[in-house]
Amino acid sequence: MKLFYSPASPFVRKCMVFAHHLGLADRIERLSSAAHPVNRDRNILPSNPLGKVPTLITDDGAAIFDSRVICEYLNVLGNGNLYPSGEDKWRVLTEHTLADGMMDAAILARYEGAVRPENLRWSAWSDGQMDKIVVGLGYFEANAQSLADRFDLATISLGCLLGYLDFRFGSFDWRTQFPKLAAWNLVFSALPAMKATAPAA
Repeated sequence: MKLFYSPASPFVRKCMVFAHHLGLADRIERLSSAAHPVNRDRNILPSNPLGKVPTLITDDGAAIFDSRVICEYLNVLGNGNLYPSGEDKWRVLTEHTLADGMMDAAILARYEGAVRPENLRWSAWSDGQMDKIVVGLGYFEANAQSLADRFDLATISLGCLLGYLDFRFGSFDWRTQFPKLAAWNLVFSALPAMKATAPAA
């Protein structure tokens, strides 16, 4: 398999956490990519018209995207149990959507400050994206007890979000405001698949 890859992307990291946990990481060739919202990486486009990472090329040559689809594919390929069933299914899927939406907001805020020309930047836009993150973290803080001893697609996405916040928004002191979540993340981020995929420049 081949993966169009950016080491800083939390969505790529989510896929690689799945791969490491399921024993599939060594089967994935990482294709260095320069995905960008304006200067799009033309190497990705034949496989994914959106030009985004992650994009996975299977051993059969099929292109799979986005991270949600890739993670489900890897879970099936690795005979995993990272997707919920039973009475917890809808709650876990909803938490996964929330964490992914917060990652989207973080990336949009990052683009606003790092990609958009300074004279065109809109601080209210960035503030709105960060507010999504703060309100979402409040949700997880209120439900932190339910996160304990879980390793599933929702907690993986949440852990990748928190890692991205530390990596790209170092001045955002979320731990002080959300201490229960901070305590959970201290344990979760030390798990082997999370340590193996920590974000890098």
